Amino acid sequence: MAAEPTILSRRALNRALLARQMLLARVPLPASTAIERLVGLQSQIPGNPYLGLWSRLEGFRAEEVSELTEARKLVRIALMRGTLHLVSVADAAQLRPVMQKVFERNMTPGSVYGRALAGLDMDALLGLGEKILAEKPRSNKALEAELAPHFPGRDGHALSQAVRAILPLVQVTPRGLWRRSGQAISTTLQNWTGEHVSTDDKPDAVILRYLAAFGPASTIDVQAWSGLTKLADAMERLKPRLVEFRDENGKVLYDLPEAPRPPEDTVAPPRFLPDYDNVMLGHADRSRIVHDDHRGHFMKENGMIPAFLIDGFAAGSWRIDRDRDRATLRITPLIRLESGDRQALMREAEALLSFQEEDARTREIIFVDRP
Repeated sequence: MAAEPTILSRRALNRALLARQMLLARVPLPASTAIERLVGLQSQIPGNPYLGLWSRLEGFRAEEVSELTEARKLVRIALMRGTLHLVSVADAAQLRPVMQKVFERNMTPGSVYGRALAGLDMDALLGLGEKILAEKPRSNKALEAELAPHFPGRDGHALSQAVRAILPLVQVTPRGLWRRSGQAISTTLQNWTGEHVSTDDKPDAVILRYLAAFGPASTIDVQAWSGLTKLADAMERLKPRLVEFRDENGKVLYDLPEAPRPPEDTVAPPRFLPDYDNVMLGHADRSRIVHDDHRGHFMKENGMIPAFLIDGFAAGSWRIDRDRDRATLRITPLIRLESGDRQALMREAEALLSFQEEDARTREIIFVDRP
């Protein structure tokens, strides 16, 4: 008779997640290795991956990521959940075909864009879009303007959306470089890097990488992280290579046999996270990282606000205000901070300000009441 699967507490799941996310202790890894290990960093706000890596890597240099991005070894491309991620070129080529169904979902016949494009020669549209973007990278508006005259009576925005959904587009530099900005303009992955996307769209290898970075996790968790649906068959194929656990509510969780699962009493230091950090978004059940009664605090109309961790869990939010030469880090706790936690958080906050606002002549840290 098979033994019953081990039950993992919420704290045990938290420590497993933090260990794999390099948030229990900063690790001495090259940025490119860490980015691949994390299966990318969400990057619709271009500066977020820099802070995400600073919180995870020992001796992190922002210039390292900037140089790799400028050298076209890292790219910003829409992947999981349809959102921009910073990934290696190799991962862009491997991950995009797996995630393609996430983008095509918006093009189904019953969707807004699908209805706008009904009866259109899609091969002609994609061929023209690829040609236009190969000539030079373009913004979404510029792409619309170029496409519309070739398809009279069609909505230019829908045409542009179709090209951006089907073709693997990357946002090009200088956008995404450290302390630099630029318009959001795109071209194809192949045109920018010379790399072709893979022809393998099976999710199996990606699921294993997800579990290595976010497990133990359920099938629904994998779907929430990726934006894909109907992954039960893939999980069934992978079962012989996995171990099973249960959470405190009896839900089945899968994991890699040798993946780290530290004791639940492992010390977890304070950490500051950027908004949209995947550690906060990587599961359908986020109770392993944020208490249910705190989740609303981190949500805003179009996304999330930055969190900080105390004892491994989201314990409040933060923001940096810059006024000329003064940088102010405002911390809003959601819990009562014990003296030791407050002191450790202050040390981390001082280091954060030095990293983010190194050119500020004056830096200060303020604790504010929850609004």
